[in-house]
Amino acid sequence: MHLHKRFTTEQVKAILRGYEQGDLRRADAQSLLGVKPTTFFNLLKRYRRDPERFAVTYQRTRRKKLGRRAEQFLKRALLADERLIQDPQIPVWTHNYSAIRDRLRKEGIHVSVPTIISRAKQYDCYQARKPREHHDREVITTAVGALIQHDASHHRWSPFATEKWVLITSLDDFSRLLLYAEFVAAESTWAHIVAAREVMLRYGIPLNYYVDSLRVFRFIDHGESLWREAHVQTDEVNPQWKHCVETAGAKIIYALSPQAKGKVERPYRWLQDRIVRTCALEKLSHLEDVRQVLQEEVTRYNEHQVHSTTKEIPVLRFQHATQAGHSLFRPFVLPAPFTHHDDVFCLRETRQTNGYRRISLWGQDIAVPKVNPFEPIDIHIIPDGKKEAISLRLWHAKRLVLATTYPASAFPKLHF
Repeated sequence: MHLHKRFTTEQVKAILRGYEQGDLRRADAQSLLGVKPTTFFNLLKRYRRDPERFAVTYQRTRRKKLGRRAEQFLKRALLADERLIQDPQIPVWTHNYSAIRDRLRKEGIHVSVPTIISRAKQYDCYQARKPREHHDREVITTAVGALIQHDASHHRWSPFATEKWVLITSLDDFSRLLLYAEFVAAESTWAHIVAAREVMLRYGIPLNYYVDSLRVFRFIDHGESLWREAHVQTDEVNPQWKHCVETAGAKIIYALSPQAKGKVERPYRWLQDRIVRTCALEKLSHLEDVRQVLQEEVTRYNEHQVHSTTKEIPVLRFQHATQAGHSLFRPFVLPAPFTHHDDVFCLRETRQTNGYRRISLWGQDIAVPKVNPFEPIDIHIIPDGKKEAISLRLWHAKRLVLATTYPASAFPKLHF
């Protein structure tokens, strides 16, 4: 029974006034009104805001009907969504009524999700929601920068594309903010190094990175056998990505199973559903077009959507934590003796000068005049896909001895 049908405004005000003055306990006041705690505190909040104008009278307003244009757009959107689900070539299996609402908003049509569900039942485009598996959703960190979830997803993101692409993301555990999200044509060590570089140069050095045990992130020895003798054990060799992250000053934690990385898997599912739907409806087939869709969805996730676990918008939670001093990000500082961040975020090779003070790198003969013969050279390799160039920075005895740039075609065997 509604409150306004059982009490007058003055009766409700008298009960709330008694609670405010200490004459009534909260449980007694709530019992008299016959409401739950949430309703009671909402009433109390309204009463405290303006006791004189407080009222419990209720006037039902007539619902505004959808216009003809809105009904047509909504029907087309629901039927198009149904076709996506029925197509076995498209990895979309359930309706997403929130996504339909957002698509209609782009057309200037504002319809609530319950209205969309009502029309879906009317047009036979409705699926009852399956019971979800129960799992613990909690924030295990106390500050931003304490733990960065980093992962990649290899998928056919558009049904009109002829190949699969890789989505690389980095997610802050505390705020659930996506710090980095980018499509690449193929997964590579360099693509993951670029992701770490962008996060650290923009936000700072986090305390920990949380990744799986793929060979990009970790060297794992599978033990000796009759056919193989193990010369190095697990973690005795640093992969290139791990070397970059640890040189910058962050630590690495490895997940023992895919289920352990659930926090970053759920945003993947959300992005996959939204991106695939948009690509299918707009018939996108080029990587650059899909990248634009990705950035729109990342902006929506970071800046507009209330996260189901934290109950806050990720970017606002991140900002509030930073302003309150709850951040474990440290400013990026070049470790000695390096002179540029390219010396930290790079691919590494080692060569030895010959008797003519030259080294050979993948078929290229490079003169190193400032170094004696038969001395070791540390080579820092920085690919630039946009410029189709590869920069080399040669170090010897903690000293930069040569910085040069080659066209990418000079190293045809180097794939990045």
